[in-house]
Order: sequence, then C-alpha cells, then structure tokens
Amino acid sequence: MILADKIIRLRKKNGWSQEELAEQMNVSRQAVSKWESAQTVPELEKILQLSQIFGVTTDYLLKDELEAEEFLQVDSSNQIRRVTMSEANDYLTLRKNLSLRIAFATFLCILSPIPLILLGVLSELENPPISENFAGAVGMIFLIIVAAVAVCIFIFCGFKNAPYEFLEKEPFENEYGVIGMVRERQKEYRNTYAKFNMIGTCICILSPIALFTGAFSEDELLVAIMLAVTMIIAGIGVMFFITAGVRWASMQRLLEEGEFTKAEKQSSEMKSRVAAIYWLLTTAIYFIWSFSSNDWNKTWIVWPVAGVLFGAVMVVCNIFSDKNND
Repeated sequence: MILADKIIRLRKKNGWSQEELAEQMNVSRQAVSKWESAQTVPELEKILQLSQIFGVTTDYLLKDELEAEEFLQVDSSNQIRRVTMSEANDYLTLRKNLSLRIAFATFLCILSPIPLILLGVLSELENPPISENFAGAVGMIFLIIVAAVAVCIFIFCGFKNAPYEFLEKEPFENEYGVIGMVRERQKEYRNTYAKFNMIGTCICILSPIALFTGAFSEDELLVAIMLAVTMIIAGIGVMFFITAGVRWASMQRLLEEGEFTKAEKQSSEMKSRVAAIYWLLTTAIYFIWSFSSNDWNKTWIVWPVAGVLFGAVMVVCNIFSDKNND
C-alpha cells in the first residue's frame, strides 16, 4: 500500500497523468492504475525503471514508510540525452528535406562516368572525331567535377545533420509524446514508403533492357549510348530507394527499431569502418589501373563489380556481428 501511495505522490509531483506515466514505462494505463490501487506490485525491473524516471532511490520506493523522497545522486556526465517533441519534429523535417539532396548526390555519382564512356568509344571509331587523349581528359574532368559537386552535397547534408549525431552514437530517451508522434508519422508514410520501394525496384529491374537492346547491334557507339541510358534509368530507381529510405530510417532511429536497435547500433560502427576502407581501396584500384593502362573506357567496370561485391562484404560483416552479439 505504501508503494502505491509513493507512486501516486511522485506521479502528481511531476504533473503526469496515469496515461503519461504508462507511456514512460511502456506499459498500459491499467497496469499503472493497478499499481496505484495496490492490486498488483510492479516487477523489480519496473521498480528500477520507476526509480530512474522519478529520480529517487529504489530504497525509498521499497521501504514501508511514507517519508521524504531520497533522490539519486546523478552524475551529469552519464546523463542520458532526452529527445524533446520539438527536437524530434525538427529532425524528421530535416531528414525529409535532406533525403532529396542525398538522392540527387547519389544520382550524380552514378552519372559521372557516362561522358568518359561515350567519349572513349567515340575516340575509337574508324574515323574518330576526337583523339583518345582528349576523350580521356574531358571525361575525367567531367567525372571529377560532378563527383566534387556530389561530395559537397554530402558534406552539406552531414553538416546539417551534425546536431542529431547523438541519435546514432549515444543512448537516448524520448520525452512524453515523442514515440506516439513518430509512430503516427510512420503510419502515414508507410504506403508512400512501400510505393517508392516498388517503383525503385521496377525501374532498376527494367533498366538493363536498354543495354540488352544495344547488345544486338554491332555498333559500339550505340552500345555505349544504351549503357548510358541504363545507368540513367538505374540512377532514377536508386533515387526512389534513397528518398524513401532516408525518411523511413529517421523514424526508425527515433523509435530505436529495425537497424537502429541498441545491438544494431554497435554493429553498424564496424560496418561503417569496413565500408569506408572498402571504397577507398576500390577508388585506389580504379585510379591505379586507369593511369597505368590509360584505358579509361574499360576501367569503369571496377565500379559495378565493386557494387556487387560490396553486398557480399556486408553479408560477411553481418555474420561476424551476429556472432559477436551471441
């Protein structure tokens, strides 16, 4: 009975209703009502959670005397960051806006080798309108400029996202109402998310049709043009994936669901390091091969091959991560 009175007193002192306390505790309102009417006693895990939420000691909650609160000695350096309703709204709005920029920057990366491929083929025609050196130089200049623009967009997005990096790197708690708001947003966006993924999948599956069409021709220039068309179509499909994925991931990150559970956060750090090393090595291989062979119109094959192999590398990372978690 004393514990029930203490829960009521602490709840009212914080200005919470039973519904608000229930959401903080991740239980039903009926469960809180039963605690406060002494029909049931909270489990030990819930008592520890009550101690943390109200900032009092477990001894105070478990003692049979109704006395003054014994507050926890809080170490400010170890305090868990709390996400307010305003922060959650701002974060979701920011990620919605950045999703288009991230998708466009990725699209630019996919398009960047196209002039190099086309100019390389033009330079190898029977009566080439341009020299091989000129084709390689112009193609590389375009590739570097477009890649630089894409990198600038990625850096800008990273700068804008910097205030919310703690969501990826630190433990956090959501204040009252945040989880409900995010779940409502997620429910509203679910159909759009599914639609964008279906559209992206269909576009990517259909994209090689242009390349297959050109493959029946002996005209190398036509084959190169069809390859460029395939890359453009695939890039559009990827934009649908990224636009939908960034927004969906922002909601899952706040809810700590899917890839953003506490266990997955630990494994994602390892995968990020592996991915960075992998793509640095891929870039090094591409430039070493290209400059040593001076065969720029063929060395681009490094990127699609690396993209396919990257999936296998991530699978291996997931296997090691699962073993470590076990």
